[in-house]
Amino acid sequence: MRRLVQTLKACADANRIRILKMLQQKEMCVCEVAEALGVTQPSVSRHLRILGEADLVLQRREGVWMYYRLNPDPPTVYAQALLADIGSWLEDDPEIQALLKKASGLDRDILCGRPPERRPRTSPL
Repeated sequence: MRRLVQTLKACADANRIRILKMLQQKEMCVCEVAEALGVTQPSVSRHLRILGEADLVLQRREGVWMYYRLNPDPPTVYAQALLADIGSWLEDDPEIQALLKKASGLDRDILCGRPPERRPRTSPL
């Protein structure tokens, strides 16, 4: 029962639901999530920690930056069910639509203050 309660508590916050919806679209760093939500980075980090403890998100480190994504293979049936369903939830919500549009236009390198020489190279098409 503890894992079910943990999963439900993780989703009992509007900003955590917003974060899950954004992570549906792409992997994001704390800087991007904070900018999209208009909240502080420590607040975002706390939300991401709670989502991670509920097995809903995974993190990876790249240098000093941490990147977060939805967990593609959560170990509990509760997290599996929630992540399977959240994809279709709130799709027609104007607030979520605006948030996703804002998040898609953010430039991670500028937000995080990554110097040009440390930015990933993109190959010309």
